[in-house]
Amino acid sequence: MNKRALITGITGQDGSFLAELLLEKGYEVHGVIRRSSSFNTQRIDHLYQDPHLPGTRLFLDHGDLSDSSSLNTILRQVQPDEIYNLGAQSHVRVSFDVPEYTADVTGIGAVRILEAIREVGIRPKFYQASSSEMFGKALETPQSERTPFYPRSPYASAKVFAYHSTVNYREAFGLFTCNGILFNHESERRGETFVTRKITRAATRIKLGLQEKLYLGNLEAKRDWGYAKDYVEAMWLMMQAEKGDDYVIATGESHSVREFVEQAFSYLDLDWKEYVEIDPWYYRPAEVDFLLGDADKARRLLGWEPKVGFKELVRLMVDYDMTLAKRDKENLRH
Repeated sequence: MNKRALITGITGQDGSFLAELLLEKGYEVHGVIRRSSSFNTQRIDHLYQDPHLPGTRLFLDHGDLSDSSSLNTILRQVQPDEIYNLGAQSHVRVSFDVPEYTADVTGIGAVRILEAIREVGIRPKFYQASSSEMFGKALETPQSERTPFYPRSPYASAKVFAYHSTVNYREAFGLFTCNGILFNHESERRGETFVTRKITRAATRIKLGLQEKLYLGNLEAKRDWGYAKDYVEAMWLMMQAEKGDDYVIATGESHSVREFVEQAFSYLDLDWKEYVEIDPWYYRPAEVDFLLGDADKARRLLGWEPKVGFKELVRLMVDYDMTLAKRDKENLRH
């Protein structure tokens, strides 16, 4: 019988790549989507068939991480073998504007699922999407599973709460739970408000004369950037292990926002200094200056390795956004 997986946040970057991976592996995949006034399923539309058709293996269920009853109902109906909790208010800068909402969805949302597992009385494996932002003002470099957390935003604080809750349910109730402490991972499906995608979109639009300037915040912030598709494979590998555990997933290389900008613009033969301006609004109230991950444990125990390097990642994103920019320009002509 095919395994059955439930993904919260299936319409996001990671959720769409994970759904693809699991469908390739023969899973029946259920995604939790929020009821909203506009459709936001474009990242998974290519996977979705009419649920009434024979052979359909992707199903979408309406639910919300802030609503326990919807989660209980979905778990009772789906009876998943694996649950991937990728849903969150995931924008760090925005979390300063909506801290209570961020804590509720990103933090307590994980506990609502863990409690639903206990209440429904099923024994699925549970994956919690943890974040390198939990290290914040990092107390050591590089950061590993043993590095203390020092969150610097409401988002990071909520993720720390969810992380410890995940460990707690493993130790207190014997559940198979694991945390993937994923460092920054980007792709052509990254949300357009995130800095990497903002850069690659702007660079291509500037190249085609559709945009004049790009406004950014702190160019000196350094991150360990990987490719999202590589990172969802790590999520799946964690869930195939004999017991639940916590893993850092990272490339072991750090690059500044400035380097990302340079890569993207130089790939298009542009001098970024002519187009990029600093806007203080984009600075965070408390900045995270430098993150660099040590994924040695994942390499040793899961056999996981990142496949896509920094330059290749930037180029892959620029190429994708150039296609979109060309289409936009074509539409303007008509």
